[in-house]
Amino acid sequence: MKLKDIGRALKYRNYRLFFSGQIISLIGTWMQAIALSWLVYRMTNSPLLLGLVSFSSQIPTLIISPFAGVISDRVNKHKIIILTQALSMVQALILAALVLTGNIQIWHIFVLNIFLGIVNGFDIPNRQAFVVEMIENREDLGNAIALNSSVFNGARLIGPSIAGVLISLLGEGICFLINGLSYIAVIAALFAMRLNPIKKEVSEKKVMEELKEGFQYTFNSVPIRSMLLLLALMSLVGMPYTVLMPVFAKTILGGNAQTLGFLLAAVGVGALSGAFYLASRKTVLGLGKFIARGALIFGAGLIIFSFSRTISLSIIFLIITGASLMIQMASTNTIIQTITEDKMRGRVMSFYTMSFMGLAPFGSLIAGTIANNIGAPLTLASGGFFCIVGGLIFLSKLPNLRRIVRPVYVEKGIIKEIAEGIDKASKSTV
Repeated sequence: MKLKDIGRALKYRNYRLFFSGQIISLIGTWMQAIALSWLVYRMTNSPLLLGLVSFSSQIPTLIISPFAGVISDRVNKHKIIILTQALSMVQALILAALVLTGNIQIWHIFVLNIFLGIVNGFDIPNRQAFVVEMIENREDLGNAIALNSSVFNGARLIGPSIAGVLISLLGEGICFLINGLSYIAVIAALFAMRLNPIKKEVSEKKVMEELKEGFQYTFNSVPIRSMLLLLALMSLVGMPYTVLMPVFAKTILGGNAQTLGFLLAAVGVGALSGAFYLASRKTVLGLGKFIARGALIFGAGLIIFSFSRTISLSIIFLIITGASLMIQMASTNTIIQTITEDKMRGRVMSFYTMSFMGLAPFGSLIAGTIANNIGAPLTLASGGFFCIVGGLIFLSKLPNLRRIVRPVYVEKGIIKEIAEGIDKASKSTV
């Protein structure tokens, strides 16, 4: 693993600015995430309300993302992202003011979470599609996506650790305030970019027509459809494990806010390791097997973690789950962005966002409800089992997906062996 390979997308000025701003902003985001979950559990002592709060922040993303994808393919992504980041800052500062003045109530959290969910519905698909506009050489796209994941998960390592200490010393409000101020860094970076104007074709089609066109393009593609369905399954039954983390930290492991910080930081360590590994790869070839293996290992790790009763063992398997989940999601993102036509990118990434984020609220709600009845450990173990089943199904379809994707890779110049070496290439295409 060479350092120059890991950071090669940073040679592009705009991406370097974006990357630097995200480092600061995402640390604040993770601080707010852990502070909010701890605040809700402290106020209510209810796993169900933890799930409902998460549901309220994510359900707007499911509804809005498809329309945001259409808008993304029509207008300037850069301007949309500046607006969404500014609105996210306002949300965090309002939350900080309510907590620091002692006026916070549960209904405030629900309203502010719904607002943030609406903002994220526009922000996430646009940010995903915007990465391509910052990378001049498409061969470096996979590296840029992996570096994005490394920033996200590096922040997951640092943010919860800081938040755990600050919550114990100063309370949750300071974490919300720091998050609000952290958006200044990414907004400043966005304004500092020098972007080449991209000509958008003026569409005379109605929004619903373009939405239908995007849906047909996405789900008529067997590879894209297969990857999104597996991602949706993991989002629904696997990813809600983070929502139940306060229950494991406080009730099952007998810890406090710092324990919660350690557990989430362990996920970050694993995810960061997985991101660095993907960033060191020079090609998208062979990523399909990482999608299948990631689902299988994540499911197994989740099952073992669910029955752990010691902090040390829990941390070990959270590192494993973090690495495998990150590899699975980033590999999916890279392949989809590679094979998608530019004119459809915003809409396809909106369906990626729906699969990744949109179904998570239902998973959170289901997990909170089931955990209230059968307990958090059995809830997570069940989710891990279904992730393994999904991974096995995807693995069985992989040979056919490779055959379908190979002509696209040849057309884009990713596979150069046309006359010879075809068998070798086809075996590692996806």
